[in-house]
Amino acid sequence: MDGNGRWARSRMLPRYVGHREGVKTVRRIVEACRNKGIKVLTLFAFSSENWRRPSEEVGLLMDLFIRTLKKEIDTLHKNGIRIRFIGDHSAFPGDLRDLIVKAETRTKMNTELDLVIAANYGGHWDIVEACRRVAERIAAGECKPEDITTEMIAGEISLTDLPEPDLFIRTGGEQRISNFLLWQLAYTELYFTETLWPAFDEHALDDAIRSYASRQRRFGRTGEQVEQLKGA
Repeated sequence: MDGNGRWARSRMLPRYVGHREGVKTVRRIVEACRNKGIKVLTLFAFSSENWRRPSEEVGLLMDLFIRTLKKEIDTLHKNGIRIRFIGDHSAFPGDLRDLIVKAETRTKMNTELDLVIAANYGGHWDIVEACRRVAERIAAGECKPEDITTEMIAGEISLTDLPEPDLFIRTGGEQRISNFLLWQLAYTELYFTETLWPAFDEHALDDAIRSYASRQRRFGRTGEQVEQLKGA
């Protein structure tokens, strides 16, 4: 969700206003995904690298995070949305950590849409944590190094119980993944748009989905094999 600061700067407004408008976009896109029958939406809200930003901006983001969660949780629950958080939350304020637990607990039985919030998350961190858990199993004598497989690592990665993403969307004109879901995006279709996140709407989402629908996903097969499988 890139471009909040640039959106604000282009209007000669404080960066915080851009983040606040970005929250409104989140609300629109979550609703649009639910209405379209999309079952999983993962949003990169705060990366492990975002702590490098000015301390005042980080503090404002934490405050916005808390106030948004308090305000939106009832609506999310009423609409059957299950909210989940991934990342290292130990650095967050205690009241934010408490809200995260309460939100996950309250919505855990909902089935309309899995809304995943990546907060203080990084793909490198995710893979390291998975490897650490496998190493602990080896140290406990549960398995041997030669037993390690791709499936074993995948079983310890965040969101292992959900399908791997079909489509990655990055707003704001940058064309890189920026340490987001590195393991999970191995076969994901990538879509980059110049649109800044506060200006991203349902029409822009439809453009991304149309682009995805026009692609042939081969997963190592030839195009001819894919067409044969479709006809089978």
